[in-house]
Amino acid sequence: MPYVYALLSECDHKIYVGMSMNVEQRLKQHNMGQVRSTSNRKPFKVIYVKHFDNNNNARRHEKYLKSGFGRKFIKQKLKQDLFM
Repeated sequence: MPYVYALLSECDHKIYVGMSMNVEQRLKQHNMGQVRSTSNRKPFKVIYVKHFDNNNNARRHEKYLKSGFGRKFIKQKLKQDLFM
């Protein structure tokens, strides 16, 4: 089952959003520099994960998180988690 995840770059503090069947393995790939789009921004830490029962719903949520409203949602969630 697919997961949508958001990573925070500890290098430039930017957020990366993606989709994977195995978030832990995907995080390792990002941190080892095996993902071309993030290889110069490592290391990363997971800041958001959501599980879906099908790829269509996961893709829809991934697209939302990559929008302006979605990025705002992630940033608000991150702030809440920091203050709890």
